[in-house]
Amino acid sequence: MRVLYIGGTGRISYACVRHSVEIGQEVTVFNRGRSSEPLPPTVRQITGDLNDPAAYRRLGHEPWDVVCQFKAYDLPRAELDREVFGGRCGQYVFISSASAYRKPPTTWRITEDVPVANPYWPYSQAKADIEHRLLQWHANGELPVTIVRPSHTNRDNFPGTFLGADDLAWRMLNARPTIVHGDGTALWVITHADDFARPFCNLLGNPAALGEAFHITSDEANTWNDILAAMADSLRGTLDPVHVPSETIVKYNPAWTGPLLGDKAWSVWFDNAKVQRVAGDFPPRVSMREGMARAAARHRDRLTHLNPDPALHALLDRMAEDQRRLTL
Repeated sequence: MRVLYIGGTGRISYACVRHSVEIGQEVTVFNRGRSSEPLPPTVRQITGDLNDPAAYRRLGHEPWDVVCQFKAYDLPRAELDREVFGGRCGQYVFISSASAYRKPPTTWRITEDVPVANPYWPYSQAKADIEHRLLQWHANGELPVTIVRPSHTNRDNFPGTFLGADDLAWRMLNARPTIVHGDGTALWVITHADDFARPFCNLLGNPAALGEAFHITSDEANTWNDILAAMADSLRGTLDPVHVPSETIVKYNPAWTGPLLGDKAWSVWFDNAKVQRVAGDFPPRVSMREGMARAAARHRDRLTHLNPDPALHALLDRMAEDQRRLTL
């Protein structure tokens, strides 16, 4: 089976490429060739830029059993893929996002029947818009589509909140207060990329996956208090939590609305029954704490090169001081 990955060295796609090779798929990746991640020796790499239309269109000159699109974030990219791959591939797999599900959620148990409609985060809404268009093309026979929705997935990285993971780690290593959204008891699911890759690759070339959408996540849910504590433990840093309502956090910086009110502020747990019926059972092998432990060394290395934004961290310190004054 000839599988083309658009991307292939990212947080999720790299694990999928490696597992594709392990199970005998013939893998090609298209990317800029700038990653330090070593690809398996049997992987064919086509070096090119997504923003070079001529180079990208040449991908359509070859027949592909499966095209895995990890780099589409807007409708024009999807429309180009319809032109390039329509009639030239057996399956087009679009990597969407579980953040596209309706917010606020009306249930903590998320199935694929939950509508994709997120008014808080343009990133998630764009993914939902692409999904709707792809399913129209599938119904019209223009492109054989499968949609996959990862949720919060990590490999060599810590999970972020409204704040990037490197900044969170820097604050823990420098004994600065960590802003925790809400009271920290919202349940959240973090999936290791190796656990994601196993069912994902079983969807490739699978006729039962055509015309369908699936999320793929761990079945382990943890509170944000526990997640941040595990992060601090793995770094041998200090967790000094300051709990702030999500609605208050976004008043300090409206750009945090999407990651919080559009995603991480809510308790969720994903029911994976649908993908298990098609791709087989996949009990997670990497727990949340194990994933943190694997990522800690990489984060410590990155932090040696981090130049923290003084304005950002001054704002976070002020937020912590404001909240602590309120609770005196």
